[in-house]
Amino acid sequence: MLRPAVFLDKDGTLLDDVPYNIDPSLMRLAPGAREALTLLATQPFALFVISNQPGVALGRFPRAALKEVEGELARMFTESGATLSGAYWCPHHPDGTVAPYATACDCRKPAPGLLLRAAREHRLDLARSWFIGDILDDVEAGNRAGCRTILLDNGHETEWIEGPQRVPTARAADLHEAARIVANSAEAAGRPAPAGEGTPQ
Repeated sequence: MLRPAVFLDKDGTLLDDVPYNIDPSLMRLAPGAREALTLLATQPFALFVISNQPGVALGRFPRAALKEVEGELARMFTESGATLSGAYWCPHHPDGTVAPYATACDCRKPAPGLLLRAAREHRLDLARSWFIGDILDDVEAGNRAGCRTILLDNGHETEWIEGPQRVPTARAADLHEAARIVANSAEAAGRPAPAGEGTPQ
């Protein structure tokens, strides 16, 4: 049976927004993130981190550095009572300088490639899944993958390039509020319909 997931953007959503931050000692959970992970751990969702990491293509750090980042994320999840099921990185950038990462790809958000790959590798039900991020590229990636989406209104989206795939299912002030939206939706889906509210004929 396919399992639903919650996909989380890394910088500015799960962690404080520090550009090109691959130093585990500088990684800090964003406001509301610890409470969000604790709440999501009580829900029937696998938890994944989905992140563009163009610093690899731009020569800011080697791809191998992301292994330590994933290890620190796993520790943070465990400390919050949650389990990190996987982290998916896009190391590409079309303006990069490091081969073979200096290229266009289908995994750099707003493309949905990382979510589709996670779904294949972990047998995930994307229609019952959520993607939470702080910019509209996250929303578009989630929508294109067939997920429901939540945009964090925390000031990190500055371009506001809109379009039909860039409309979130919901908005939240921080990750804890977003997690409550996800949890409430899951509980509502699990409740039987009141009498007289069956499937329309």
